[in-house]
Amino acid sequence: MRRAAIPCAVGALAALLLAATATQERERLGPLTRSRAVKLTRPDAPPPDPTNRVADDPRAARLGQFLFFDTRLSSTGKVSCATCHDPALAFADGKSLSEGVGRAGRNAPTALDAAHARWLFWDGRADSLWSQAVGPLENDDEMGGSRVGLARLVATDARVNAAYTALFGPPPDAADARRFPPHAKPDPWAPGDEGAREPSAAAKAWLAMDAQDRRAIDTLAANAGKAIAAYERRLTSRGSPFDRYLDALKKDDAAAEAEYPETAQRGLALFLGQAGCRSCHGGPFFTDGEFHNIGVPALDKTPPKDPGRFLGIERLRNDPFNAHGAFSDDREGERAQRIGALAQPPESWATFRTPSLRNVARTAPYMHQGQFAALKDVLHYYSTLEGTVPVGHHGETVIRALNLTEEQQADLVAFLETLSDPPLPAELTTAPRSPLLEPERAKR
Repeated sequence: MRRAAIPCAVGALAALLLAATATQERERLGPLTRSRAVKLTRPDAPPPDPTNRVADDPRAARLGQFLFFDTRLSSTGKVSCATCHDPALAFADGKSLSEGVGRAGRNAPTALDAAHARWLFWDGRADSLWSQAVGPLENDDEMGGSRVGLARLVATDARVNAAYTALFGPPPDAADARRFPPHAKPDPWAPGDEGAREPSAAAKAWLAMDAQDRRAIDTLAANAGKAIAAYERRLTSRGSPFDRYLDALKKDDAAAEAEYPETAQRGLALFLGQAGCRSCHGGPFFTDGEFHNIGVPALDKTPPKDPGRFLGIERLRNDPFNAHGAFSDDREGERAQRIGALAQPPESWATFRTPSLRNVARTAPYMHQGQFAALKDVLHYYSTLEGTVPVGHHGETVIRALNLTEEQQADLVAFLETLSDPPLPAELTTAPRSPLLEPERAKR
C-alpha cells in the first residue's frame, strides 16, 4: 500500500507545481495588461452594412464567391480577384507590389476581416466592401476589365444571369453590340481631369453610350460589387492561439493560460505596454483604422511620392459608388454622413491605413509597398528607425525609436505569430461549381 501511494504523491506534487507555474504565468502580465488583453476579443460577426441590402444574403454570397474566382472578368481571361487575394496566402499575394495584368504601385492587403474596416484600400478611397470591389475590375494594372464586360458576362452566362436576376432583377442586355461596345468604362478620376486630358478609347466608347444604358451598367456593377462583398463578409476566421488565450483569461483558467507560450506572453505585455504598439494597433483587429506616415521610404528607397490618403479623400468624394451615391442602399445613413465630415489637411499627404495585425505572420511582405520582407524587419525598423526619410508636412509626431533589445523584438514576433488563425474551410476558399445556391441552403 505504501508503494502504491508513492506515485499518487508524486502526481499530487506535479499538479501543485503545474498550478504554481500557471499562477506565475498569469502574474507575469499584471492586472492592467490582462484587462487590456481581454478587450481584444473579436466580435462574432462583422458590423451590418445598410448600404448593401444583400450583404448577408446567402444567395448573394454564393454569386459573389463565383465572381471572386472568375478570370473571365479580366482583360486577359487569366486574372481574378483571387489572383491578388489568394486563399492559400491568407487572401493576400505575397508580393511587394500586387500583380494582375500588370504591376500595381502598392501591396495587396489581405481580404480577411475586411468587412470590419471603416475605409478600404491603403488610401481609404472606398467606404464599403462593395464599392471597393468595383475598382480592381477596371484598374489597368489589376484586372484590366470593364463594367460593360462584366455586364456582358452576366447577360450571356445562363447560370450567372439566373443568380443575378434572383437577387436584383433582370440585367441589361449587354450582349446587344448596337447599344453596348465591347470595352467601355469611364476613366478613373484624378484631380484636374475635368477637360485636362484626352479620354481613353474605353472612356470615349463609354461616353458615346446612351445615358440610360450607362446608368443600367453602373447599377449592375454596383450590384455585382454587393454580391462580392456578401462573400467577403464571410472571410473572418477564428481559433488563433491568442484567441484561445483570451478565452482562458476570461474564464480565469490558469492551466489553459499556461499553454500560451511564455515568449508570446512577454511580447503581449510589450505590445500593450512599453512598446506602445496599441496606440495605432489597438482594438480586436489591432488597428485604429486611421492613416499614418511613419517615415518608411518607398520601395526604391526614395522619399515617398504616393500621396496616399490625401488623394484618397478626393477619390472617395468623387466615387459614384460611395455610401452617399445613387447606388447605395442607405444614402443618408451613418456611412454616408462620414463623407461630408471628411477633411483633407496637408498632414494626410503620404499617409496610409493602419493594417490589421490579425494573421499578420501569413501576409508578408509588409507596409503599403511591401518594403519589409519579414516581421523581424518591421520590428527592427520600429526599434531603430533606420532608413527613415523626411515625411514632408507634419508626418507622425508619435513615432520614436523604441530601442528594443533583440530578445524583446523576438518576443513581439512570437506574440504576433499567435494571431494567425487556422485556414478557412474549403467551401469558402475555392470557386463554387455554380453561382446558384442550392434551394435548401438559400433558405438559411
